[in-house]
This record gives sequence, structure tokens and C-alpha cells, in this order.
Amino acid sequence: MDKSVIISIKGVQSTDGEQPEVIELVTEGKLLDCGDAGYTLTYQESQLTGLEGTLTTFQVEPDCITLMRVGEVNSQMVFQPGRRHFSMYETPYGALSVGINTKKMHAVLDERGGEIEIDYAIEIDHAVAGENMFHIDVREKEPLFTQ
Repeated sequence: MDKSVIISIKGVQSTDGEQPEVIELVTEGKLLDCGDAGYTLTYQESQLTGLEGTLTTFQVEPDCITLMRVGEVNSQMVFQPGRRHFSMYETPYGALSVGINTKKMHAVLDERGGEIEIDYAIEIDHAVAGENMFHIDVREKEPLFTQ
């Protein structure tokens, strides 16, 4: 069963010689317990992220996290420490080859929420484009009224 949750995301993007860019977002989403396969976390992107019209899904498994986006932007990124994964990142302006090299990954989720943290380098067309880190806190959505 899908559970309504509040998702707090903090992302930091760093490129050589540039000031790190920090993005923070709080949104509503859904958390689904997939049993032994882990958890699925989904939310709709907004104008704030520049990905309005895109559904973002994190499939959190014991040794791997997959980030999928479907809509205005279509992509799949696989995070697995010690492995490099390549995929296509499709935008309205064209497609790019993206490589993900996960340095550190941590995920602790249960039916009440939890946290995900991923630290990775991103390559675009086989050239390192920067270092990224994001931290996601997931918590149960509190009812508006209690009796």
C-alpha cells in the first residue's frame, strides 16, 4: 500500500573552481514497501527544480538505488558503490550519455520513512561534469486534524 509522506531533499552540485550549488526542496510523495525488493519512493517534480511535469521514482534496494524520471525529462540513474553505470538522459533539447560513479550510498527506510544519502560523480559524454551529493529525509505525513 502507498503511504503519503513528506520528502525533504537537499542536493549539492560542485564543479571544479565553482561555488557549490545547493538546492533544497520539500514536497509530498508516496512510499511503497516492496517487501524483500526494498522500497519505492515517488514524487512529482515542480517548477522549482526545473523538471515540472516529471515523475521521479527512487527504487531503493539493499545494494543499489535506481533513480528514474519520466515525463518532460526521461532518465534512469543507477547508484551502486564501486561500479560505474551509464544511461541516456533525455531532455526536450536532446539526449546525453550520462555516467554515474557512486562514491558513497546510504539508505535506511521502513514503513514510517527514513533517509537516503548518495555521493557520486557524474560524467556527461564521458567527461567528468561534477560531484553531486543529495540527502533525502522521508517522514510520514501527519493528519491535518486529530481527535
